[in-house]
Amino acid sequence: MEAEDMDLEGGAAAAARARYAGAAQAFLELAGQIPDQAWSRPALGVWDVRALTGHTSRALTTVETYLSTPATGELLAGPVEYFLAVRGATSPDAIAQRGKETGTALGEDPASAVRELVQRVTALLGKTPDDALVATPAGAMRLIDYLPTRTFELAVHTLDLARALGLPPPALLAPAVAASLELAAAIGSRSPAAGDLLLLLTGRTGLPEGLSVL
Repeated sequence: MEAEDMDLEGGAAAAARARYAGAAQAFLELAGQIPDQAWSRPALGVWDVRALTGHTSRALTTVETYLSTPATGELLAGPVEYFLAVRGATSPDAIAQRGKETGTALGEDPASAVRELVQRVTALLGKTPDDALVATPAGAMRLIDYLPTRTFELAVHTLDLARALGLPPPALLAPAVAASLELAAAIGSRSPAAGDLLLLLTGRTGLPEGLSVL
């Protein structure tokens, strides 16, 4: 690999890390603004604010857990392939229940639990190389290829949380939102609903029922 190519790859990796770190800090900032009485407020589907916060926190805990799990087999090519592989693999009821359980596990002071988690995962990433293997449910991935999937989860669910609380999204979230929109478009382009998504984004039509890239 030529020096210029290495510089480009290193720059992309640094940007991916920065977006993940910024999204994690944005989530932490928003969690710190949640009043005590708001944790039981309805948030998204069957989730209250606590459960949605718990589900969002899995974008941090999975990095920690999957890095500590031996990864074997062929590597997934990247975040698009990851989302295509896991799409529909877990039932909505199971996801909903796991969010509730994770929210409960945050304890009496969820915001402090999120702060500790962000600090711990940030420290872990600081000493973990880009090519460290991550054992995801879809297969082995390089850490730097897995992080955009977690940035996506942090971006989407921090936006969900901000909507539920009636608060503006933290400014730190903007780079993660932009990158996640690009990732969603890449996933959507591989979907039978690609045409519907393009028409939606260009204002030709409203949102068809059930339309999602995930």
